[in-house]
Amino acid sequence: MTDPLTDTLALTEARCHVSRGFEAIGEWALRYPATNRLKFTAAVEGTCWIDFDDELTSGRIELEPGDIVLFDGRHEFVKGNSDAVPVEDAVAAFGAADGPIARFGSGVTTGVGPRVVGVGGHVSLNRTGEELLMRALPPVTHLRATDERAATFRWLLNRLLHEASTSEPGASLAAADVAHLLFLEALRACVAEVGALPVGWLRAIADERIAPALRLMHEQPGRAWQLEELARAAAMSRTTFAERFRSVAGVPPLTYLLNWRMRLAERALRDGDQPLSAVAHTLGYTSDSAFSNAFKRVNGVAPRRYREAARAAREARMVPEMDEATA
Repeated sequence: MTDPLTDTLALTEARCHVSRGFEAIGEWALRYPATNRLKFTAAVEGTCWIDFDDELTSGRIELEPGDIVLFDGRHEFVKGNSDAVPVEDAVAAFGAADGPIARFGSGVTTGVGPRVVGVGGHVSLNRTGEELLMRALPPVTHLRATDERAATFRWLLNRLLHEASTSEPGASLAAADVAHLLFLEALRACVAEVGALPVGWLRAIADERIAPALRLMHEQPGRAWQLEELARAAAMSRTTFAERFRSVAGVPPLTYLLNWRMRLAERALRDGDQPLSAVAHTLGYTSDSAFSNAFKRVNGVAPRRYREAARAAREARMVPEMDEATA
């Protein structure tokens, strides 16, 4: 059996990409540009800080070994361990370094000074993922090595740094897989802190009271669920359930179901060759017109046009890939 988090992440096509690890010795400070991508950074050894220089956080985030910061990448930031040195450009610093590990800092040539080892990366998402996941998470989340997942985080970070810095066969694949598992563990930690999550689907998943009803909608999205059935599954009255659901998900239960059906429809139209009638039937619609009207109401475009546009976009992406392969 799957679960709502697994289901939703599958729709986002989330893929983790590991950037180069780094070793900093002595004093240092680097400015990183905004990328508009979901990113993570972590301290494996030593301590440093991250300063987003705006109102995203109440102050600098101090990173201890094993700490992870997950953020939406919409803002530039400075990472370092000293205010006594000029802030340098991170892109230039990493670009100038040879090998899988970037090395910098005032003591990089002498070996004198505090040592910090870190690793990071970003998560690529499809358009659905950007809409779902970027809105579901706080702009910045600090996951501390002192929480109950500390041992797991530390093992994954050490393994990630190893795979990101070795030339062993399959290292890049292993690094991506470890990074993906690290990302999932970070999301689990976010779900465990439900009070810090914005109203939305991730907070709904984290809410234990409505979880039974949410699982039913994900397991059988094509069923004509009634509010009374879902409330009964959650052991609540109809009114209490509806109020509770809206307070954590941001939409009424049946609107959530509609939106979930449309996400599934997008994937089927984008990636599959089923006739529209088959897609409609799978999602519980008794006619093509009912499905088309619902899809257009949510997505602003008819399902047939959505499929045509998705296929055209896919073919456009394939052309440079083929050119590169035959070059």
